[in-house]
Amino acid sequence: MGENNKILLVDDEADIALAFRLGLESNGFSVDAYTSSIKALANFKSDFYKLAILDIKITEMDGVELYKNIRNKDKKIKICFIYAYDVDHHIVKNYSAYIIKTPITIDDLVKKIKKEIQEHD
Repeated sequence: MGENNKILLVDDEADIALAFRLGLESNGFSVDAYTSSIKALANFKSDFYKLAILDIKITEMDGVELYKNIRNKDKKIKICFIYAYDVDHHIVKNYSAYIIKTPITIDDLVKKIKKEIQEHD
């Protein structure tokens, strides 16, 4: 993996955030996980993360709104949306973000994240 393997993970379901964080960390990533989009944005640092994984359906501030706020602070960060329901792809088609549907195994998540990071370096 490259020198920057830091990931921002935001999912308002604590068990999913924990499982993803532990799975990604056990595969060499450094993960800051949040269950609050407001806290994640308040603690966001530009040019710090390689990738942000954002749940589209977050109760406080949805993933698309969080995406817009993060993009205003950091134009280079790669972003993946995760969702556990059928999302209207028109909602996210105008955003340069990769989409991951859950449920997903940790192995498949890691493969997709590594591919996304490598393809766009």
